[in-house]
Amino acid sequence: MTGKTAPAAAKKAPAAKKAPASKKAPAPAPKEEPAPTPKEEPAPTPKEEQAPAPAAETPPALEHPPDAEQPAAPAADQAPAPTDGAAPAHEEGSPPAEAPAPEPEPEKPKEEPPSVPLSLSVEEVTENSVTLTWKAPEHTGKSSLDGYVVEICKDGSTDWTAVNKEPFLSTRYKIQDLGSGEKVHVRVKAISASGTSVPATLEQPILIREITDLPKIRLPRQLRQAYIRHVGEAVNLLIPFQGKPQPQVTWTKDNQPLDTSRVNIRNTDKDTIFFIRTAQRSDSGKYQLSVRINGAEDKAILDIRVIERPGPPQKLKLVDVWGFNVALEWSPPADNGNSEIKGYTVQKSDKKSGKWFTVLERCTRTSCTVSDLIIGNTYSFRVFSENACGMSETAALASGVAHIKKTKTVYQPQKIPERDMMEPPKFTQPLTDRATTRGYSTHLFCSVRGFPQPKIIWMKNKMEIREDPKYIAMIEQGVCSLEIRKPSPFDAGVYTCKAVNPLGEASVDCKLDVKMPK
Repeated sequence: MTGKTAPAAAKKAPAAKKAPASKKAPAPAPKEEPAPTPKEEPAPTPKEEQAPAPAAETPPALEHPPDAEQPAAPAADQAPAPTDGAAPAHEEGSPPAEAPAPEPEPEKPKEEPPSVPLSLSVEEVTENSVTLTWKAPEHTGKSSLDGYVVEICKDGSTDWTAVNKEPFLSTRYKIQDLGSGEKVHVRVKAISASGTSVPATLEQPILIREITDLPKIRLPRQLRQAYIRHVGEAVNLLIPFQGKPQPQVTWTKDNQPLDTSRVNIRNTDKDTIFFIRTAQRSDSGKYQLSVRINGAEDKAILDIRVIERPGPPQKLKLVDVWGFNVALEWSPPADNGNSEIKGYTVQKSDKKSGKWFTVLERCTRTSCTVSDLIIGNTYSFRVFSENACGMSETAALASGVAHIKKTKTVYQPQKIPERDMMEPPKFTQPLTDRATTRGYSTHLFCSVRGFPQPKIIWMKNKMEIREDPKYIAMIEQGVCSLEIRKPSPFDAGVYTCKAVNPLGEASVDCKLDVKMPK
């Protein structure tokens, strides 16, 4: 029956093309499709038009692939629109394809698992273990990270085995109980509630064996030269070294075994400790440190020097005494305190005070000259030696004393030829005219020379000024001065200074004018 109904539908389709009203029919058709579709499915069955129903079911398979046949389908729907059998045939075909599409939309998207752990690397490998380190993944998802799982796989196999039973949060893990000489692949996974990350895997397999480092002593800088300590001090040295497996450490002194009653040695896998509780001079020497692994060996030599104060110089003697000077000589001390002598300190003591005074310090020679001694004093001398530890406790004392004698000298005054100093008076600076105001004191000055010292006479208007309290006359170092106290117009006139000695006389004069105040 499907074969007969199909051409009938085809014949009605061109008839629908001629009717212009059929173009408006498809517009209301889609509005009615959603409501009647589920309810009108049993409508064609009572009229026994089952043949069109399967014919309507076949087109849906053809409607999806070809796009050109889709406009023909509405034309077929327009023709049987007045009939009850054709309309439900189209309505049954189209809705079943659209109905299941919206059903999966309400499904929730799955949460993303954590991203891959970062920077997976090997920290250490031993003969039966390997230590791994890594960094946390960049993204852990909405849920927090539960931990990590470490898996191993032997080289040549594809079976991965988890090493840890439960996840852990540390980014460092040590895989133990591995066979020496095996090659294993390692990977790490991050785990959270949303899933498991992509594993971080090492590109190359790990060979489980001891990584052997050649022995190497790392001698501290201060031990690369002579290590100096004072007597009675402790010696405590820590010397690091490297090497795997753990090296064998050996100490010797001058190629001889150490005296365990004096020296204590403690060794670890990374360093050795050299300890002497109370150092003595006998502990000085060169100590050899040897670090050995099988046939490989590294050596270091420590020069330890225990020092103390030196002894006093020897054979101190006075070589010569002359004028204010004394010459001394001596020999180096018999015991330098196990340290080089840096110099000598020379001291002197005079017999009167008995106190010692330092004359020279850090004298590097074994002789010296002491100068600037006081005439008439008797001196004793002593010398100390000095090294890096300090000055000697005792000094070398000179057997003799040095007496600085007084030299007999007679004072002979120099004969100076007598010179005739006689000279008549002569004024070197004359008097000058002056004007003053009434009531204001004034001075007159001049200078004179002559030998013997001339006598000075002051005159006013050629009349000698004698003991008058109004006038004060003075002479000092040849400078003559006359003070006129509170002059009045009566004191105006000509003043004369006259110098007289046995060889002659001289005089100078000046005019004084006294004005009335305005």
